Amino acid sequence: MRSAREAAPRGTPPNGFASFRADPKRLLDIVLDTLDAAKAENVACIDLRGKTSIGDHMVLASGRSQRHVGAVADQLVKKLKEEGYGRARVEGQPQCDWVLIDAGDVIVHIFRPEVREFYNLEKMWSADRPMERLVI
Repeated sequence: MRSAREAAPRGTPPNGFASFRADPKRLLDIVLDTLDAAKAENVACIDLRGKTSIGDHMVLASGRSQRHVGAVADQLVKKLKEEGYGRARVEGQPQCDWVLIDAGDVIVHIFRPEVREFYNLEKMWSADRPMERLVI
């Protein structure tokens, strides 16, 4: 029996994983709408294009408690599956202080407010990319 990787055509993700060829704008809209419906607080979107190749957008949001952070993450993962974006990779679900959801072109961080303030990812990722040195 062949594995999902062997059966998939070259360059396509295995079944059940987020499609990296999906429309990033539509994916971002789904993420933002779902966070709004789940009552996530202080939602911020950072455009990563031109800064890094890990994704096109980074979305940061806060939950009021560990339980709220976990519930928001669960709702988002469920909505991504319903919309056909496969299984997003999730980290931090058991503790729910900081949950990271990698949906391909959109990376979502859901924090408790204290954790978000401590790591301050907005400051790190909002800065412009430094000019690259010229080699002469």
